[in-house]
This record gives sequence, structure tokens and C-alpha cells, in this order.
Amino acid sequence: MAKVLIIDDDSMFCEMLAHKIGILGHEAVHAHSLAEGHSIVSAQAFDVVYLDVRMPDGDGIQWLPRFQETPSKPEVIIMTGAGDPDGAELAIKSGAWDYVRKPSSMQAMTLPLVRALQYRREKDEKALQGDLRLEGLVGGSPAFHQCLDKLAQAAASQAAVLIQGETGTGKELFARAIHENSDRKNHPFVVVDCSSLPQTLVESIILGYEKGAFTGASEARKGLVAQANGGTLFLDEVGELPLAMQRAFLRVLQEHKFRPIGAAKEIHSDFRLVAATNRDLEVLVAGGNFRHDLLFRLRSLTIDLPPLRARRSDIEPLTRHHLEKLCSRYNQAGKGVTPELVEALERYDWPGNVRELIGALEQALAAAGDSPILYLRHLPQRIRVARARASAEPDGAFPEPSELSRELSLPPLKQYRREMDRRYFQQLMGICGGDIKRAMEQSGLSRSRFYGLLKELGLPSQ
Repeated sequence: MAKVLIIDDDSMFCEMLAHKIGILGHEAVHAHSLAEGHSIVSAQAFDVVYLDVRMPDGDGIQWLPRFQETPSKPEVIIMTGAGDPDGAELAIKSGAWDYVRKPSSMQAMTLPLVRALQYRREKDEKALQGDLRLEGLVGGSPAFHQCLDKLAQAAASQAAVLIQGETGTGKELFARAIHENSDRKNHPFVVVDCSSLPQTLVESIILGYEKGAFTGASEARKGLVAQANGGTLFLDEVGELPLAMQRAFLRVLQEHKFRPIGAAKEIHSDFRLVAATNRDLEVLVAGGNFRHDLLFRLRSLTIDLPPLRARRSDIEPLTRHHLEKLCSRYNQAGKGVTPELVEALERYDWPGNVRELIGALEQALAAAGDSPILYLRHLPQRIRVARARASAEPDGAFPEPSELSRELSLPPLKQYRREMDRRYFQQLMGICGGDIKRAMEQSGLSRSRFYGLLKELGLPSQ
């Protein structure tokens, strides 16, 4: 028997839904405010929470992370009486199990519950079979756990996987973890960096060639697809793959057969494909720079890695993990960190994500020398400046992380996204010293998109 919490200010609706859940053999209780519901789920273990959007004391979607962070980590089904496509998108991206409209039939209301409980049972059974091998993947935030759930699904499958995320979010680490937790782990993991493939040699590098196939081919060479036979082929920055090669690779992906340059016969390669990108492939497809049929083949399974600023609670464990690794690499004794240093790291927006965090820790270690403790002063100047600016805001407030994460008064979503974009570009230009070309490369955006955003945000473009 599962335990279900219904949070809705409509008492009659709560009783009707609770009655139906009882008929299904589960226990249901209800609360009529977000605060009451959060108090209940914090004190007791629940499998599923039905959460209404419009509540007297706030917006259910904004409270969603709080319910996900409670000890039992219940699946959350968002309910709403008013259709809101943006709200539905935000709910799903925030980790809601489903988004259902009211009024609906009781069958429509309870079907997501049945599926959520089935999913939790299967997940619990898999957890008993052994833990994932997660070399270098550190974090306990709900957003990170959602990615680990998808990693487990991908590892148990042979389907193609597309990993999406900003530069520095750990896409290759996730790709390796998928491989290491799959039944192909004892076979090769072959990396293809699509952004560094020479245009004139891309086909020969990926497919290989026979001796004498072209001038300079003094001996046969096995391509990367053939090298991945039995294992995993990882296409990093797949959005940079040339169009001509996209067409050829589509057939390779469909048939797992290909003809090396100059060869008389096709050869077979039993590889599993994992691809990654920091670009919006849908935008590339719309612009004619990426094949839509290849995109469909790539994303049988999709993992969207959150930026570091979206999982700030992971910053401290990431800091301690990478400090330990860096000290070991440089044969240094372990270092302690002050609360002020951790606070500054948690406040910074990290446009370069985990990769930038590791670089900042390396700089801090170099600045600290023989000191057994890393102090705020040891951090790169840009991080200390960001902290100082935040503490010098007109209201003088510099709230604790828990207070920030529980702020209920948020601007409209479009305004929030615009402000986040503005802050990202300001941080990016600061890191790159105002060098537009370097900033463009770091962002992963096309030239037109980069300048278009600068203009839209009212930021200088020179």
C-alpha cells in the first residue's frame, strides 16, 4: 500500500480524489495549504504528492523543489484548473512526474499515480541489484538525481543517447558512466570530438581507409567507428559534425555497416552511440545546419544536464571532492575551507559550470601555497568581486542559501529568464576580459545568435 498526499484548497475535490485512491488500495491524506502539506511530507514518508498550482499561500510549481527535497523524495503530480503551457513546461523540467488538468475524470487523475508507483517499485528493485559506478559524478540535488535516474535507464538500454548541457556540465563524464554501467563496459569507449575534426579528413577519420585510397595513404587505417566495435562510440559536440558527414553517418547508425574509403566491401561494427552537445540542435535543424532525421535517431533517450547555478546545493560536495583530487595530483596535504569561501562559491553563477569551478580551485590552491586552509582571499578575483557586489546591494542583504532557495516572490518567467541571460553574458564578458571572439567560443552560440542576444539584452557588442 502506497501513501499519497493531496495538496489542494478545495476540500470536496480532495475528498473525492482520496476516496478513489482508497479504492485503488492506497492511503491518502490531504492538506489545504502549501505550508501544511510541506510540514506533513517532511514528517512522514510519502510515495506521491498531488500538488495544486494555485494555492492561498503560494504557487505550487515554485514549491515543487521543496517537496522533492523531503526525505522520502516523492514523485510529484502537478494539478491545475487553468491551462498554462509555460507552467506545464516548467513543471516537467523541474522534475514533476506529470501535469494534469482539473476537472478531469477520476481515471485520468489517477492514471499518473498508477504509473508513478510502478516506476518507484521498479527503481527500488534495481537499487537492490547494486549501485551505479559514478566516477567523478558528485551531487545530491533533485536536479542531479533526475539525471542519475536517466543515466541508469540509459545504461540498461542499447538505445542511442543524447546528452545536452552547457559547456563544463560534465557531458563526457555522463557518457563514460553510461558506458561503465552497461554490458559493454569491457569493450572500447571511443571519443570523437566533432568540433576538432578537420573538414577534409573527417570521413577518413571516422570511417577509416584502405592503403592507396588517396595520396598519402601509405597504409590502411581503422576508423573510429570500427574501433568502437562491441563498445560505445561517443560523438562529443555532435552539433559541429559537417552536413556531408551527417548524411553518411545516418546510414552507419541505421545499418551499423559502412565502407572505408577505398574498400571494396562494407564492414560491420556493433557499437552503441552516445552523443553530446552544448548547442540547441532544434535551432540548428531550423537553420538547415543539422539533419532532422539524424536528430531523431540521436535522441532515443535524452539527458538534460542542469547548469551548476541550478544545483547550488551540490557546490560544497563538488568543492571538497575536487579539492581532494587536486591535492592528490599535486602531492599536497589536504586543505580545509572556510565557510566564507563556500558561501562565495555558492553565490557565484558559474557560466563555465563544473569545469570553471575546478579551475577556480586550482587557482586557489596555487594562491594558498603551504596554508592548510583555503580562505576567501585565495579565490580568483572575479568570484570575490561577485560576492562583494551582492553584499553591497541597496538593502544590504546577503541571505543564506536556504533563504534564497525558499524565496516565494518571483518575477514572471520571461522576465526571470531575461535577467538570467543578462547576468550570464555579464559574467562571461568579465571572464573573457571583454574579448567578444573568446566569449562567443565559450558560449557555444553561433555568431548571429550571440550578437542577437547582446542586442536584445541591451549589452555592448564591441
